[in-house]
Amino acid sequence: MDFQFDIGARLKAMRSAAGLSQRQLAERANVPHAQISNVEKNKVSPSVSTLRRILSGVGVSMADFFEPEREVPPGPFFEADQLLDLTSKIAVNAIGEGSGRMAFRQIGDARSHNLQILHEVYEPGADTGETLLQHPSSEGGYVVEGELEVTVDAEIRVLRAGEAYLFDSRQPHRFRNLSDNKTIVISACTPPYL
Repeated sequence: MDFQFDIGARLKAMRSAAGLSQRQLAERANVPHAQISNVEKNKVSPSVSTLRRILSGVGVSMADFFEPEREVPPGPFFEADQLLDLTSKIAVNAIGEGSGRMAFRQIGDARSHNLQILHEVYEPGADTGETLLQHPSSEGGYVVEGELEVTVDAEIRVLRAGEAYLFDSRQPHRFRNLSDNKTIVISACTPPYL
């Protein structure tokens, strides 16, 4: 059975539990009121940065937002098919404004270890979006295959296989694959943000 996570219903339930109207949540999250309504009605799929901003208005992390659907094997070892697919929890084509798809698979239970390790795949044209990401974490990654343009604050660099990044995630950042080939990255973030 192919289960589709209902972002709109989950957001509405969390907003109601917090005792907030759509307008109050919009004000707290600093987003237009119509955006909350459209997300709750599943008329639009929010980007990662927009969903994170909305959830900040109810004091909920991305991990907590999607937590009820997670079934994570205890480890310490994981087969390839045991990696937790976070991509299916977020409308893949809604991540950023790029034309390419992205895939994010998590190793184990990030929350219990306070460390999120991801296998990331960026197809050509994939982009986390013009709205730069920011979250209270530290993150780093290693480019296994291909190349990835990484923006951290005002610095921009194209990293190729064998190169890496590490920065304070409170700095605005963005990831893009501007090449014609797939890019694979292994990344880590603490505390977890997805």
